[in-house]
Amino acid sequence: MRFWKKLYKSLLFPNTVLMLILTPVIIAFLVYSMVYMGTDSVISIISYVLSAYTLTVWCIKAPRIARFFKGLKNENKLALRWQNDERLRINVSLYGSLAFNVAYAILQLGLGFLHSSFWFCSLAIYYICLAVMRFFLVRYTRKYKAQENMIRELVRYRACAWVFLFLNLILSVLVFFMVYFNRTFVHHEITTIALAAYTFTAFTVAIVNMVKYKKYNSPVYSASKAIGFTSACVSILTLESTMLNTFGSNENVGFNQLMLALTGALISVTLICMGIYMIVKSTKELKEIKNGTK
Repeated sequence: MRFWKKLYKSLLFPNTVLMLILTPVIIAFLVYSMVYMGTDSVISIISYVLSAYTLTVWCIKAPRIARFFKGLKNENKLALRWQNDERLRINVSLYGSLAFNVAYAILQLGLGFLHSSFWFCSLAIYYICLAVMRFFLVRYTRKYKAQENMIRELVRYRACAWVFLFLNLILSVLVFFMVYFNRTFVHHEITTIALAAYTFTAFTVAIVNMVKYKKYNSPVYSASKAIGFTSACVSILTLESTMLNTFGSNENVGFNQLMLALTGALISVTLICMGIYMIVKSTKELKEIKNGTK
């Protein structure tokens, strides 16, 4: 009886360090079996079982891990500062987004020159514009707190809205290029699934942040999250193109072009409405401040 109890504990509650070492190995084993061995092989079935077991163990450990980090957060000065300092969190978020934006724009530009691709160069221009907007906002948040200088915030908010309308022109060119010339990408199924997971996560986070940061009543913060939403919309368009060509059939070219055109039009209309709303709102609030009615 004692043996079975010990075996039960060792299987469901293994050492955390051991699990940290084994998890990437099991993930690599799973990916290798899915890509090279097929879904019906014995090795693939073993990899599925091991992956399910690993996921189960981590789910069991999740409450204990959460308690550990909660205790660490309450005892660590840096963690407490991070929790209580909203400006610090937002600045780190903006700087991180800016760095990622610049790196991604450089990557797209490099691919554009390497492959002589109009598509990659257009994406590079798009993300360079987003990076400039983020830098424009970072310069403000580095000097001022939220609502400390509402006139400057509203001016930057409105400037970002005008840039959104300009970016819509670039997006329209991208959609036309994808639809008219049928220039899209084909990736491996695993890569496409990974891109889908990233894109839907980024889109969900962008929407949550737009709602979450609205409570601060800061035009600069709202503009920064609107940029994230814009970036996520373009990622969805790229993902749709990739999935239609990876999982679709070459005989459905007309359907693929129709779907891309409809999605592109929907995203374009959304960005136009968002830009117009931001311009109208910021102009109205600036007039109220100058007239002393706000």
